[in-house]
Amino acid sequence: MKTKHVILILAGVLALAGCGRPSTQLPVSGESMEPVSATIFNAKGKKIGKVQLEEMVEGVKISLQADGLSPGVHGIHFHETGVCTSPDFESAGAHFNPTGKQHGFENPKGFHSGDLPNIDVPEGGKVVTQITTKEVTLKQGEPNSLLDADGSALVIHAEADDYKTDPAGNSGARIACAAIGK
Repeated sequence: MKTKHVILILAGVLALAGCGRPSTQLPVSGESMEPVSATIFNAKGKKIGKVQLEEMVEGVKISLQADGLSPGVHGIHFHETGVCTSPDFESAGAHFNPTGKQHGFENPKGFHSGDLPNIDVPEGGKVVTQITTKEVTLKQGEPNSLLDADGSALVIHAEADDYKTDPAGNSGARIACAAIGK
C-alpha cells in the first residue's frame, strides 16, 4: 500500500514539475527551427512594424504588427524575392508561387503558395494580427521554403484581395514590405 502512495505522490510531483514551462510546438517534421523576424517598411522607407514567422505543427504562423497603414481591408502576400526597394517594392517580384498555380483562394486554377487572407486595419492605422498557412515552410531546401537562395518578402497592398483575379487579386499598389531571409 505504501508503495502505491509513493508512486502516486511521485507522479504528482513530476507532473507539477512540468507546469509553468513554456510549451514548444514542433513542426510536423519534428525539427525545431528558430523563428524568423523582419522589419516592415512603408513606401517612404520608414520602419512601420515587424513580422515574425514561426514553423508550427499547423503551418507557418505569421505574427504581424504594423502602424501607419490606412484603415480598411488590405491584401497581404508572400512575394518571391527578399528585396524591398521603396517606393513600389517591385524588387520583391511576383507572388511566391512554386507550384505554378493562378492567384486566389476562389480561383479554380489557384491558389499561389504566397496567397494569404486579407488583413483588416482598424481606425488609427495600427494592426496586430496572426495568420497561419500550411502552404509555405521555413525549412531550407524544400520547394515551398520562404528561405531559399534569394529569400522572400511579405508585402501589404493598398486594397483588399478579391481572392480570384490573377495575378494579384486586384489588391492594388504595394504599400509595405518586409524582406525575409535576406
